[in-house]
Amino acid sequence: MTPHIAVLAGTAASLGFLHTVLGPDHYLPFIAMARSGRWSLRKTALVTLMSGFGHVASSVVLGTVGIALGTAVAHLEALEARRGTIAAWLLIAFGLTYCAWGLHRARRQGPRGHAHLHLAGIAHRHGREPAHDHDHAADGRAAGPAPAPEASEARSMTPWILFAVFVFGPCEPLIPLLMVPAAQSSRAGVMLVAGIFGAVTITTMLAIVLLSSYGLRLVPAARLERYAHAIAGFTIFLCGVGIQALGL
Repeated sequence: MTPHIAVLAGTAASLGFLHTVLGPDHYLPFIAMARSGRWSLRKTALVTLMSGFGHVASSVVLGTVGIALGTAVAHLEALEARRGTIAAWLLIAFGLTYCAWGLHRARRQGPRGHAHLHLAGIAHRHGREPAHDHDHAADGRAAGPAPAPEASEARSMTPWILFAVFVFGPCEPLIPLLMVPAAQSSRAGVMLVAGIFGAVTITTMLAIVLLSSYGLRLVPAARLERYAHAIAGFTIFLCGVGIQALGL
């Protein structure tokens, strides 16, 4: 590795980290959806990993094709900017739609009862549930009500929607970085820079999302549970607005 490539590799790592941390759209949608959808940490990690890979790979493919065609950096950056605008509007549309669905679902549910666990390990529900709807949890945990069909369908679709949005989302700092080793006809340099940038970006996404998701599990929010989907949708909407209006 030449000193020049080593400097580029360090720059790629730094920019990958800053690009992720300073862009809340890289982690807030996953944190919000994991909370509202009650995703396991394993599912949260898998969805984040897939979306992060699609996010980086799309820019790598674009940069590689641009290099092969001899496209100027300015043209590629303009294309990345257009992709960023598309991704922002997709987040806004998805966030508003999901928020509206969450509010509709919350109104249909109405005030729900709560569950508490007695020492005998029998969970009793209080509120509007029928008296016979008592859950006996063999593992000492209260078994929640079965999700409605529309809720299950929404939960199964949202990971793929997030993935699609992130494929459109650009990695703006990556294109200029790839052009430097490409100008020196160094394929190894291009692969190294792209690999380091992608690895740092995805690792940072996973770290923030998983740590935040685990931390939120420790925060009692029973009163907000009814509006969890609406809050998640509004959070995603704000991420899209931040990208579109503030360039985050």
